[in-house]
Amino acid sequence: MRAIAAALSAVCLSFAAGAFAQDYPSKPIRVLVPFAPGGAVDTTARILTQKMTERLGWQFVVENRPGGNGFIAATAAAKAAPDGYTLLMAHTGEFAVNPALFKDVPYDLDRDFVAITMVSDGPMLYLANAQAPFNNLKELVAVAKAKPDSISWSSAGNGSINHLAGEWLALAAGIKVLHVPYKGGAPAATAVAAGDVQFGVIALPGATPHLKSGRAKVAGITTARKWGPEPAWSTPRDAGLDVDASIWSGLFAPKGAPQAIVDRINAEVRKTLELPDVRSRLSDAGFEAAGMSQADFVARIRKDLERYREIVKAANVKAE
Repeated sequence: MRAIAAALSAVCLSFAAGAFAQDYPSKPIRVLVPFAPGGAVDTTARILTQKMTERLGWQFVVENRPGGNGFIAATAAAKAAPDGYTLLMAHTGEFAVNPALFKDVPYDLDRDFVAITMVSDGPMLYLANAQAPFNNLKELVAVAKAKPDSISWSSAGNGSINHLAGEWLALAAGIKVLHVPYKGGAPAATAVAAGDVQFGVIALPGATPHLKSGRAKVAGITTARKWGPEPAWSTPRDAGLDVDASIWSGLFAPKGAPQAIVDRINAEVRKTLELPDVRSRLSDAGFEAAGMSQADFVARIRKDLERYREIVKAANVKAE
């Protein structure tokens, strides 16, 4: 009798969850973003949610909670009710860099979250000053080997994904270059354009004004695969280097969110990312649409985390 009762209970719960998912959402969905408006993660969140509202009539509130290396937004999301009405749009830093860099991270992917799907993915640029004595990564490596420590480069801050992508390049090439951390991507890009450093690891949106002004040029991208809109840009692979760093953004729900709702969000996000205008808008921002299954997303996070743990250790990167 107990077995029958347990089976009936499971069936009832499954039916209730399915019915709940059919009614979802019945109110606005809050999407927490760990960065200020206008950045890569915020832009991705707004492109996605705007189109999902157009397609489905779902209402969203994008809430920016910057600061604390993403800890503030991620912790708030982890503590939210697991009902599908609070989601986190996070990026590589929160789940693949922070656990590699910090001893004490106040949230944990397995303990606190359900990874729903990756939304966007794209390279950063090895952005060079227009007068730098190299035009691609192969030439950059040759100059650095000929004159060790003669090349300085900027990042968005010590321990940032930009910083690790630069250290990865140096480790893979066996070169010595001088890292100059800045407080954010914008000042790091400005330093390149001004000639204060020879190159920097910069996200495409931050690099674009300086490319348009002619004060900077693209020495290469951080991913092994070519960037579709600009296939001429040099990749690490072109220079014989095993480097493949990108900035991805993805959706997460608090642990315990009903699987039926998670499945529905995953399906609708992936359908939205197939739309040509969404793909075009993401491309203009420097990214590709990257919808995938939950399992594939988790596998990617774990793979990136392992890579960055190795880089943090090999380059002796310390959190500030």
